[in-house]
Amino acid sequence: MIETRKEIKDALRDVFPVASAIAPYSAVFGALAIDQGLSLTELLVTSASIYAVASQYVMLDLMLEGVALWSILLAVLAVNFRHVLYSAASVRWLDQFGPMQKALAFFLLVDPQYATCEARHTKTPITPTYYFTYAACVYIAWMIANLLGALFGPLLGDTSRFGLDLILPMFFAVLVFGFRQKPRFFAILSVSVASSLLVYFVLGSPWHITLGGVCGILTAAALSEGPQSKEVAHG
Repeated sequence: MIETRKEIKDALRDVFPVASAIAPYSAVFGALAIDQGLSLTELLVTSASIYAVASQYVMLDLMLEGVALWSILLAVLAVNFRHVLYSAASVRWLDQFGPMQKALAFFLLVDPQYATCEARHTKTPITPTYYFTYAACVYIAWMIANLLGALFGPLLGDTSRFGLDLILPMFFAVLVFGFRQKPRFFAILSVSVASSLLVYFVLGSPWHITLGGVCGILTAAALSEGPQSKEVAHG
């Protein structure tokens, strides 16, 4: 019981800045979606079932441009392909999860969830209690902010003046540099950023998101020390 309380406390501590960053981003999405013609029901069902921030923005942008459905699906697939990589990498720290717990965990595996758990895994095992407490807070914050944005978004006027689009990139930059002590960090980061920029200017968005990540992963694999590289042992 004491250990469970500690896991919940740790999750609430770690998730607070994330939920605070996601809430305004989510509210803006809710306001934009309603402003562009989605009904409140469509917005909430979309957010609850897809639950993928970046791809929902991409989907909304392409819908507004009148792009064909197959193009929208392809763009969403390109943005979300990174979750295949996340799922493969997260298997290392889901060993305490049962089959149904893993299925739910993969559904809730958004960017901040993965980054936070990856960082925590270097120090302590990821338990279902920690994971789902963290995930529930992010999910609830996303849905409530969606609803508030949809209901009260028109009162905000031009939301771009708040600079809310900078919140999540800044948050992820902090998370990324939290790994700077790891071997070959700057080499992997440099390749990932350079390839992402190249793809952005050659192929355009959203392919730079996935392909930049893939190049970083391939670089990490190429520079790996092989069998000598050990996974963090938790006592």
